[in-house]
Amino acid sequence: MEKWRHVFKLDPDKEIGEEALEGLCESRTDAIIVGGTTNVTFDNTIDLLARIRRHAVPCALEVSNVDAIVPGFDVYFIPLVLNAQNPEWILNAHVKGLEEHGPFINWKDVYVEGYVVCNENSSVARLTESRADLDEDKIKAYARLADQMLKLPIFYIEYSGIYGDVRKVQAAHKVIHNSRIFYGGGISGPEQAAEMAEWADTIIVGNIVYEDIEQALATVSAVKK
Repeated sequence: MEKWRHVFKLDPDKEIGEEALEGLCESRTDAIIVGGTTNVTFDNTIDLLARIRRHAVPCALEVSNVDAIVPGFDVYFIPLVLNAQNPEWILNAHVKGLEEHGPFINWKDVYVEGYVVCNENSSVARLTESRADLDEDKIKAYARLADQMLKLPIFYIEYSGIYGDVRKVQAAHKVIHNSRIFYGGGISGPEQAAEMAEWADTIIVGNIVYEDIEQALATVSAVKK
């Protein structure tokens, strides 16, 4: 995870054909993240994992639903939504998960993500009741919270469906010393991927996979040039 520059994110609730999936897995991307906001189940998650496992690419599960935790992933990401106003998504859901799965967790494979949701119209913003109207100073404050106060390995700037403000990613970059900056949201081609890769450590490419697979694949070389 510490060296990942480019990652594809696949939603278990969305259909993807075998040819497209093979193209993603064999594209020289650093990893595939499996995760989504709604309708993520054990069955559709394990089905997608089994298909990805036909290839050698590392595979991570971003846990958004305790009931959909599937063994067999290389890495597990646990989102901690820093700007959520619903406490269920700050710590309550995490405690529930630890009650059920705590004794079985291999902690060396687990990374907590300090999430900041920046698109107020996204499903994740509505679910977590996130306060998404963040200026650059607020982004810096959340970045310092994740990096210096909470010592989280990942600070994740999530625009979820729209392309974000590169100045806010720059602002986070200026104040973070140890956390990796993940950026996800609205990347529709190589130019946007390259622009955000100037300031984020890891670029997450998601929705365009289902809309234009060729543009999605072109983001790999743009980020890893």
